Amino acid sequence: MRAFPLVVFLAFTASANAQNRTPLPPVPDAIELPDELDRVLRDYEAAWLGSDEAALAALFTPDGFILRPGHGPVRGREAIREAYANSGGAGLILTAYAYAHEGDVGYIIGGYRYDPDGIDSGKYTLTLRRLEDGRWYIASDMDNGNRR
Repeated sequence: MRAFPLVVFLAFTASANAQNRTPLPPVPDAIELPDELDRVLRDYEAAWLGSDEAALAALFTPDGFILRPGHGPVRGREAIREAYANSGGAGLILTAYAYAHEGDVGYIIGGYRYDPDGIDSGKYTLTLRRLEDGRWYIASDMDNGNRR
């Protein structure tokens, strides 16, 4: 009999928590990027699919960062290569939602997924710099998943 109030309380709390969960907002529409920025995304996808940590690291500026959930910041191409060791292999699809650039600095905001027919499983921001060779490189890559 003493357990009855506890059961009622737990049922009420669980019901209230379920009602407080809000669905994820709709995914923004994908946009088309200029070729020189789109190249960064397609090269990233190809390097990821090939589990090629050296090619991934080469997409970054020499002092670039990766900023991943649950990990400390990783800085520099060699450290990025080491951080990406044994990563990839799955078909990564990067979608752009927004971008801008002025001079030699820019950004891309987008989503990522692994299933071509699925919904985005996370989002990212890429901060970009154009280096002396005229190509855009990743100065920072920050991503996080959509799971709550």
